[in-house]
Amino acid sequence: MRLLKILFLFVVFQASAQQGGMWIPSLLEGMNEDEMQNLGSKLTAQDIYDVNNSSLKDAIGHFNGGCTSEVISDQGLVLTNHHCGYGQIQSHSSLENDYLKDGFWAMNLEEELPNNGLFIEFIVSIHDVSEVVLKGITDTMTETEKQSLISKNSNAAMKTWPRESWQDVKTKAFYEGNQYFLFVTERFDDIRLVGAPPSSIGKFGSDTDNWVFPRHTGDFSLFRIYADANNRPAKYSKDNKPYKPKHFLPISLDGVEEGDFTMVFGFPGTTSEYLPAVAIEHITKDYNPTNIAIREAALKVIDQKMKESDAVRIKYASKQARIANAWKKWIGENLGIKRSNAVEKRREFEATFTKALKEKGLEDKYGNILPEFDKLYKDFAPINIKRRNFIEVFLVTNELMQMTFRAYQVEQALIANPENLERGKTVLTGQLESIHKNYDVNLDKGVYQNVMPLYGKSVDASIYDKTAFTNLESALQLLEGDTETVIKNLNNDAAYAYAKPIIEEFFNTIDAEYQQKNAPITALQTQYMTALMEALPNERYFPDANSTLRVTYGQVRGYSPRDAVYYNPVSYLDGVIEKYIPDDYEFDVPQKLIELYEAKDYGQYADSNGKVPVCFLGTNHTTGGNSGSPAIDAHGNLVGLNFDRVWEGTMSDMNYDPEICRNIMVDLRYVLFIVDKYAGAKHLIDEMKLVHPKTDNSKKKKKRKKKKK
Repeated sequence: MRLLKILFLFVVFQASAQQGGMWIPSLLEGMNEDEMQNLGSKLTAQDIYDVNNSSLKDAIGHFNGGCTSEVISDQGLVLTNHHCGYGQIQSHSSLENDYLKDGFWAMNLEEELPNNGLFIEFIVSIHDVSEVVLKGITDTMTETEKQSLISKNSNAAMKTWPRESWQDVKTKAFYEGNQYFLFVTERFDDIRLVGAPPSSIGKFGSDTDNWVFPRHTGDFSLFRIYADANNRPAKYSKDNKPYKPKHFLPISLDGVEEGDFTMVFGFPGTTSEYLPAVAIEHITKDYNPTNIAIREAALKVIDQKMKESDAVRIKYASKQARIANAWKKWIGENLGIKRSNAVEKRREFEATFTKALKEKGLEDKYGNILPEFDKLYKDFAPINIKRRNFIEVFLVTNELMQMTFRAYQVEQALIANPENLERGKTVLTGQLESIHKNYDVNLDKGVYQNVMPLYGKSVDASIYDKTAFTNLESALQLLEGDTETVIKNLNNDAAYAYAKPIIEEFFNTIDAEYQQKNAPITALQTQYMTALMEALPNERYFPDANSTLRVTYGQVRGYSPRDAVYYNPVSYLDGVIEKYIPDDYEFDVPQKLIELYEAKDYGQYADSNGKVPVCFLGTNHTTGGNSGSPAIDAHGNLVGLNFDRVWEGTMSDMNYDPEICRNIMVDLRYVLFIVDKYAGAKHLIDEMKLVHPKTDNSKKKKKRKKKKK
């Protein structure tokens, strides 16, 4: 049986040190609450998470399953990152209405734009169901048997859990499967675009500034949640009304200064904080470099073609951003791991772990774990690299190869079940239409020529002239006829004939070997987590990110990325103007923003020095999925919008180091300044609640002092 009882007994609280961590909001009472208050918070655990009363968690929404958003008005107005809403902004853009280039602002509810498929999900309540899910699990079971029973128990718990008809439930594993939580959720599907700055503000600095500081990006966009007449989730309807939230975040006009408390509340995606040293070394020395090379080869073509054509720029804006984001992140991750000497420090920790096993008489039980990791990773590394390289080429960078991959999946489904022809046609048609919506054959051909050699396969660019897949109409013609005809049509296509043997190798050899060699590593990682908490119970453990709602807290802090260099924690509009390069796709600045700067027309959004803050740094432990997360001050007000990390700190997914790991947030005063003074959307400002917590609390303190006198 898993060591459930020790999960809440392993923390020794050290008030003076910040250790990082992504904490479950329903379990903040005690150590976390104390630590937050030592860092300057005035919030209680109940202020953050409360099932019976409105609390901060009711304002935090999972944005489309990949980002975070927050409600900022009593009319369902939602704030998230520009890059989180980028796909929606792009989908509404055209050469005639280029919202990517020019921005978009709905001046009334009627002008707000619906977005098919976009959703925001809120957490209603969180419940520990570990005993139910892990019931019957024994150490003598195989991993397959364990996972089968866990799945059965989990499904039974979700099926019987009490909830409203419009609510849903899901279970998630924590601590490498040592603990399970059930989440009751509400999902809203009528989400409309309200506002977005031009890319010259929302994406200012683009690839050059991505993952680095000082940053000057107004990375925000605005949406609105609509609900039915009963204020419940509903599909899009013109009769729906703006959602009335249980809670929305007031916005502080007082901003931040170094040392201020910050809490980032959101849905971090994936971290791997408890990997052995051998795994970190494999990832940074072997795995990352090959994938960096593939994405770099693709980006050379994409970036050049986007510069040459506005039509191509609009089509590939979102794709380029996705490819470039991870490419640069992996580079920074490698640098951070090397600079912080993370592999050697992890080995030192493992020596401490090994010593503790001996001291506690646990060597026979767990002493094999680290040597077994070394053995397994040596065997696993080559196939792990090969598998990921295939995914990079066939599913991330090259669209013709992606189309052949999807066609292969449908062909195999038809071979297994010939009667499912219409379903197969529908699936593949939808996939082809999605790809062709933003497809340029010349760009894609260049990408193919650049990336395929890196996968170790011969290049035959003539397939682009012979295939039906590069034209949607001709591609769909391949699907005409009965099952036998469709399969024959696919196999007669030049691109499909080229790609099919490579895809078959992936499924029959590469992926099969990967699954076989990864399974024991996954099982050993679960055992390692259990062993760590038993051997070293006074160490501090938080569950890895898994796209569930988490709290991470810290302070506004600058940092030193290298010798003799120090970054102040706040950047200003002055820096935007300093970086300005006319007509440059990364550093162009809208003329109106320049005019506002020159006139110093800042309204109420300047700080005490008369400057407009743009971004600031914090010590919050964040990752992908935290994009769009609110940065909340000591009193529960919104002060920033999380959107990035510093380059050297991207290693925090495997190794959080408080010395160099920093998250980057847009200052909310810059957001308000752009909405009000730049866009002229004062009606949006009017529906927000703007507050002065520092000023108000200062006045209260003075009153108390006078009363004492």
